[in-house]
Amino acid sequence: MSRPGHLRLGVNIDHVATVRNARGGAYPDPLRAARIAEQAGADGITAHLREDRRHISDADIDGLMEVLSVPLNFEMAATPEMQAIALRHKPHAVCIVPERREERTTEGGLEVAREENRLAHFIAPLREAGCRVSIFIAADQRQIEAAHRIGAQVIELHTGAYCDAHAEGRFDDRDRELEGLREMSAFAHGLGLEVHAGHGLTYDTVQPVAAFPEVAELNIGHFLIGEAIFLGLEPAISEMRRLMDEARA
Repeated sequence: MSRPGHLRLGVNIDHVATVRNARGGAYPDPLRAARIAEQAGADGITAHLREDRRHISDADIDGLMEVLSVPLNFEMAATPEMQAIALRHKPHAVCIVPERREERTTEGGLEVAREENRLAHFIAPLREAGCRVSIFIAADQRQIEAAHRIGAQVIELHTGAYCDAHAEGRFDDRDRELEGLREMSAFAHGLGLEVHAGHGLTYDTVQPVAAFPEVAELNIGHFLIGEAIFLGLEPAISEMRRLMDEARA
């Protein structure tokens, strides 16, 4: 159980599988990465099973459900195939994300407001199965209100625009994006939604978001797997954990 006020860290292991799949073998093993992440202070593991299986595989999800002692956050598109997989495994959390085959990574938040009826019916069986349903969305009041109406318990705010602006030196845009994230975190929390955030966060960008008192969890993956090449996975995660704790303190 998380401590009161503790900011949870979910470590996304997708890109361990990306490296494995580049050679078509069994190494590096995402399950081993998940166990190391637990040891380094991760509060949960995130894995996105894409329609095209470009990184995480069905067997990875099977294995994670068997070996993890921390919760699995199962990221998935709102398709019948993925719903069936989630209902078979019943992970702790299911995060519904937008997905397009041609994208390199998830490019933005889910369009909830235009698909309220479909998404409400889609997530209802997942909630009934005991999964905690999260919706990955932009920091936009209209989308947050729609996520609340369809019965999501959690929203995850897309931090990519904020991180991109920082990396590109567009600091006015960065500050504007950060303020939007701050305002929408407070707004969503006021509706009774649990607030998570993630996408593109690095050592340089994590602390301002970690300092938002309404944010309960950050999900971080690509940067940590990349940094592990230079530091090792456990030290890379431990440093992120340290920065998050420092910001929250």
